[in-house]
Amino acid sequence: MKIDTKLVQSAGCPGDRHRAITTPIYQTATFEQEGALEFSEYDYSRSGNPTRAVLEQQLAELEHGTRAFAFASGLAALAAVTRLLRPGDEILAVDDVYGGTCRLFSKILKRSEISVRYVQGTTGEDFARAFGPRTRLVHIETPTNPLLKVVDIAGLAHVVHQHNALLCVDNTMLSPYLQNPLTLGADIVVHSATKFLCGHSDVIAGAVIVRDAQLAEDLYLIQNGEGAVLGPFDSYLLLRGIKTLGVRLERQQGNAAQIAQFLSGHSGVKRVYYPSLLENKSFGIHVRQARGNGAVVSFETGSIETSRQVVEALKLFPITVSFGGLQSSVSLPGRMSHASVPPQVASQRQLPVDLVRLSVGIEDADDLIADLTEALEVAESVPELRASAG
Repeated sequence: MKIDTKLVQSAGCPGDRHRAITTPIYQTATFEQEGALEFSEYDYSRSGNPTRAVLEQQLAELEHGTRAFAFASGLAALAAVTRLLRPGDEILAVDDVYGGTCRLFSKILKRSEISVRYVQGTTGEDFARAFGPRTRLVHIETPTNPLLKVVDIAGLAHVVHQHNALLCVDNTMLSPYLQNPLTLGADIVVHSATKFLCGHSDVIAGAVIVRDAQLAEDLYLIQNGEGAVLGPFDSYLLLRGIKTLGVRLERQQGNAAQIAQFLSGHSGVKRVYYPSLLENKSFGIHVRQARGNGAVVSFETGSIETSRQVVEALKLFPITVSFGGLQSSVSLPGRMSHASVPPQVASQRQLPVDLVRLSVGIEDADDLIADLTEALEVAESVPELRASAG
């Protein structure tokens, strides 16, 4: 089956005698056992729950993996991946990653004596030069958040495996509808399922998907042993959201392409970040590994005050720290989602302070562009801003 069919045709709940089309919510902490000496298929919802099992099976199929694990948040999912490491191990990470990831890597992992170094490049060769004797995990996003850089997954996987390390790809920005890192050589895929997978801004969830059987067993031990699992009701909501992922994302990225083109030609915008606007080499890599450009657009105005004026003047883009919902939203990453980046890391990655990140929804593109036009005009009409621009 093609992915649009897979999104809709998930199993209701195998074994349920009522044969419900929609997966039932098994909102229970524990399950009655048939006997005192042996466990049944389910015993305690931390260890396994029928609603979550359907979700995990569908996530595994969508990402071309063998097993998936649903967690209480995207960061819980990524934290579980880091539990595969031992004290003294090292992570190499692309320098442009989500602020919460930086906080986990830079402030929490050091308590476990796991070090992290950030690589500014996006190719396998860039990471090869950074490898050290203790490097055990490479973590990337592609496109990255919020500068939308493209990292060569297949090229990097080759380098990572030459060094007997693991490659973990955060696929939140594109979702399995547009990109499948496991088929390109990645070992682990993680998602903040809160974003495009859910699509309705009403669930906090995370996922980890793998192909290797031993890696799956190791991750299940961590998921069950630490217990940061996704509950039955949230699993049900996420299953419901996934069914419309294809139609949502097609509309969203169509709108995003129009907005990126509009912003590129606007005098009040200094630079636009969107995969289709990348230089030829990077865009060529993106085209080889992805089936679309996604629905996030970032841009610079030239000053933090101008960007603030634009963001606060928008009417159809509420100011939020997240992205991926069917309703458009806007943020200033440097002051919001990436404010937790440690100063020493922030100074290295050079995130533009005036960067505006748009999460483009399913509204009419003409209405969204009209709203952006008006907001940019408001910013340009402020005397102080006009003077500084001149």
